[in-house]
Amino acid sequence: MELRQLEYFVAVAHEKSFTLAAKRLHVVQSAVSAAIAALEKDLKVTLFERNAQRVVLTEAGAALLPEALAVQDAVQGAHDVVDELGSGLRGRVRMAMLGGLALIDLPAVAGLFRARYPGVELQLRVEASGSSGNLAALLAGDCDVALLALSGPAHPDLATWELVRVPNVLAVPVRHRLARRRRVILADLADESFVDFPPGFTNRAIADQVFEAAGLSRRIAVEVAGVDEAAAFVRHEVGVALLPEYAARLTDGVRVLPVDGQSFEWAVHLATLRRRRPPAALRALLGLVTQHVRLLDGTVAGRDLHRAN
Repeated sequence: MELRQLEYFVAVAHEKSFTLAAKRLHVVQSAVSAAIAALEKDLKVTLFERNAQRVVLTEAGAALLPEALAVQDAVQGAHDVVDELGSGLRGRVRMAMLGGLALIDLPAVAGLFRARYPGVELQLRVEASGSSGNLAALLAGDCDVALLALSGPAHPDLATWELVRVPNVLAVPVRHRLARRRRVILADLADESFVDFPPGFTNRAIADQVFEAAGLSRRIAVEVAGVDEAAAFVRHEVGVALLPEYAARLTDGVRVLPVDGQSFEWAVHLATLRRRRPPAALRALLGLVTQHVRLLDGTVAGRDLHRAN
């Protein structure tokens, strides 16, 4: 049994596809197939059931997966310990960000981190599917830390730290029929065209859940990936939107209204895998992120990273 075989096995298990696993690993599919075949021969078991539609773990494969992950974590931990004993921090930290999130000054974080820890390679990325994509990347081992927008309990495999809570409000154009109201109820919005985020974004998930629970449907006219872009569509009277209050109030030509009896609040969390002790380089990045959280009143405050959920 080789470490590379276990790496390929974990990739196929997460992707449920030999093709996608090969793409993730940046190798040809035949290399993945050969590695899995060799691993199955060595263990004398079948690890995956394969058909035209999908690849599924067998009972033996499901039993092997947590052990394979533990081996990967142990190898990474060995690298981390050796790196920490060297002169200054070394290694690599991969972070999945949330696009358009103005509440955390990530450019400042990245600049400070690279200046303080030149021996650490910092990689920042944005997933097209928002928090759900960040969560999938973290669970698959494709990043070391992720920003997640959560409206409920976090995944049980994660250690999380809440950074800031964000209330959403209704944003309407200043000439909209509801603009003169002090507040609205959900039923007032049943016939509106909405500007919203794609499926996978927490904003979208919260709104969909609230409307579905009330037995109301929504018409999505525009899907965008950024808060500022959504606010611009509202300003130009393309539709209404449920937006973070801090962003909606900063947009000219937009009126902000609360929705009576409904909570569209969510919270920004830092998340890492619970099973892995964060190495020194990752802990350094976590500390910088918490020092650059902008609260809704415009102030900046740190957070205690020792209080993980």
